[in-house]
Amino acid sequence: MNKQRSTPRGTGRRPRVVIGADCLGRFEALAEGAIQRNPDLADRLLGEIGRARVVSAAKLPQNVVAIGRSVTYRDETTGQEKTVTPVFPEDADIAQGRISILTPIGVALIGLAEDASLHWDTRDGERRVLTVLHVVSEDAPEGLAAQ
Repeated sequence: MNKQRSTPRGTGRRPRVVIGADCLGRFEALAEGAIQRNPDLADRLLGEIGRARVVSAAKLPQNVVAIGRSVTYRDETTGQEKTVTPVFPEDADIAQGRISILTPIGVALIGLAEDASLHWDTRDGERRVLTVLHVVSEDAPEGLAAQ
């Protein structure tokens, strides 16, 4: 009997996560550096890394949220849609929609594909469901970004 993949009842399945090998080391270093300042967030990032399928940057699907790719998502509780771009902490600028990977929403979105939904806990401890609607890779022609 294979007991490696068990999902606690009532929590639902977590969506698949895919990350590029070129970012793996940086994500691990950021998580380890954040352990003292924000252990819960660091643990979440390490958990996502641990369950992720790691692929070469060239094989990262265009519809997967990654550093530098614009993502539009919907908060299923409020119906509000928002577009953000996950970036490394030093490039974050909330006024321009550039969110750090070291934020709860950054950790929640990274590696998800279009149409994936996930449970997300806000900073206020409120549980929400987010759905990834669209991902645009800056290096892909607009017509190919959704393929």
